[in-house]
Amino acid sequence: MTTSTAPRETAHEATRTTPFAGENPDVLRGWYRDMLFVRRFEERTAQSYQQAKIGGYCHLNLGEEATVVGIGAAMRPTDYLFTNYREHGYALAKGIEPGRVMAELYGRATGTSKGWGGSMHMYDTETRLLGGYAIVGGQVPLAVGAALAVDYRGGDDVVVCQMGEGTTNIGAFHESLNIAALWRLPVVFLVVNNQTGMGTTVEKSSAEPELYKRAAAYRMRGERVDGTDVLAVRDAAAELIEGARREGKPAVLEAVSYRLKGHSVVDPAKYRSAETVSEARAHDPIERFAGELRAAGLLDDDSAAAVEAEVRERVTAAVDFADASPHPEPSSLFDYTYATPVAGDSRRLPADPLF
Repeated sequence: MTTSTAPRETAHEATRTTPFAGENPDVLRGWYRDMLFVRRFEERTAQSYQQAKIGGYCHLNLGEEATVVGIGAAMRPTDYLFTNYREHGYALAKGIEPGRVMAELYGRATGTSKGWGGSMHMYDTETRLLGGYAIVGGQVPLAVGAALAVDYRGGDDVVVCQMGEGTTNIGAFHESLNIAALWRLPVVFLVVNNQTGMGTTVEKSSAEPELYKRAAAYRMRGERVDGTDVLAVRDAAAELIEGARREGKPAVLEAVSYRLKGHSVVDPAKYRSAETVSEARAHDPIERFAGELRAAGLLDDDSAAAVEAEVRERVTAAVDFADASPHPEPSSLFDYTYATPVAGDSRRLPADPLF
């Protein structure tokens, strides 16, 4: 098995004679709506954080919407998804009701993790989003374990494991790829390379900055794709996912995009030059896709305004749901400490007497 030597977007664009040849116009407009919804949802999340309605750490998908929607379009509903802490958009793409996502951000009992997880720990077994992980790379070995379980049971589901570019430098990344390749597990490792791991560029943190090439060390297929092109992400991801599904071939997909804001909501990103910021804005995936839709006659001012109004209404409804939802009861503080009852488990609250 060989590793690709050319970026995926080069090979993809070379075979396209028109931007949307053979594509369903309604599906294309739906992807535009979904990308815009992630954008407006995250913008409202930032606003709610500034209003102190959201606590803890909070990382947004601004600039990565094409990758979020593209990977969602390539997956079956029954496929599993593990993510890092920048997962709000993935939760929406996986089909979790937006009100529940916002309620989790608000720390409310109606959230995906009953209000105990917050921004970095989304989890929903029904849609098979199995986390939100705050520890860099913490999700990677677990995703491989889930792929082993799928293989052991003889299923045909695939596990997609999303991570940031910085994760490729930790030991668990390499250990996980090694096991996945040895045992031919149905897992695709999605590396979202937004080119700035916190405040450090990829070139200054990775001896091999073209991260998809790391797959070659494990005789695994690696592809690189333009993460600002929703169709390119969909096509590349679908090919790798189906290879994992049919033949048990794990793979690495590197999606290169541009982070439009700082690492987290509270990061002013002063380490970025004006030129870097301008470059990021010039590669805005939503403006790019909207321009392509307009050029193809699939979007105009009226239809764009209608989509914008619909999206804002849905975001407002999610916020209203979160605002109206109850906080978790203090008595439930220890409900999920252990999976089963444990002898001698103390459930004393801070204000309770010791005896």
